[in-house]
Amino acid sequence: MSISNITVFMPSVLTLIGIPGLESVQCWIGIPFCAMYLFALIGNSVLLIIIISERSLHQPMYIFLGMLGVTDIVLGTSIVPKMLGIFWFHMPDIYFDSCLLQMGLIHMFECIESGILLAMAMDRYVAICYPLRHGAIFTHQLVTQIGAVVTLRAAILATPSLVLIKCRFQFYHTTIISHSYCEHMAIVKLAAENVQVNKIYGLFVAFAVAGFDLTFITLSYIQIFITVFRLPQKEARWKAFNTCIAHICVFLQLYFLAFFSFFTHRFGAHIPPYIHILFSSLYLLVPPFLNPLVYGAKTKQIRIHVVKMLCS
Repeated sequence: MSISNITVFMPSVLTLIGIPGLESVQCWIGIPFCAMYLFALIGNSVLLIIIISERSLHQPMYIFLGMLGVTDIVLGTSIVPKMLGIFWFHMPDIYFDSCLLQMGLIHMFECIESGILLAMAMDRYVAICYPLRHGAIFTHQLVTQIGAVVTLRAAILATPSLVLIKCRFQFYHTTIISHSYCEHMAIVKLAAENVQVNKIYGLFVAFAVAGFDLTFITLSYIQIFITVFRLPQKEARWKAFNTCIAHICVFLQLYFLAFFSFFTHRFGAHIPPYIHILFSSLYLLVPPFLNPLVYGAKTKQIRIHVVKMLCS
């Protein structure tokens, strides 16, 4: 129901326009996005099947890798089908509640992914720095508790964002979202009311999650490198160093894209919208695409079981 020429009261449907400024080439942009999503879906599904079916892989590192695979599948599936619907089939409309659900899933599983990466870094820290105590510290009970805490933290932090939008806002300037998916600040900017609380809470969540996790991931890998450089065997040093570098590359690209997307939405007035939206889309697509390669293909035990599966 239209209240005035410039506001809309409680819209039931929103419109995602995709990538502003690149509408004419969106159909081509959808091809690599679709390819990355399919690779992530297949790669993470294969990892999950191998980890579940092989009892020898029921160890903390592989259990965390399985959790990461589930997270990546949900993240990709929550945005890519709708995104391709916009790019290829000109289906931009989305129900308001469905948009909030997509936003909630994205932010919740982003938070879960960050927590799992922290858990994996701590697992590697104990395994390399205290190898004799690793089995006693990282028991199956502790791994289950870590998974529960990471999920609970994500749910607690993501839910208020949904409530603040659903309960505080009634009037909106427009129903058109200049984005390819339902991102928190993209929805908040539609509101014709005071959005300061939403902005502050968004900042709090970003720094609470990324700041905490990234700090302890960094400290873990500093300790790992110190221990690795003290190893007497050159081959053992190189093997551990090679593994850690691959993991660090995943952390860096994840948090770089996350912070770029976060800050350009709030302070990047001079950055073209299509740059921001492309980076924010890649932020959700690249980690699920890379994780099976970095954590799966580079892990010897996983490679062996993949070859066995393909041969059989």
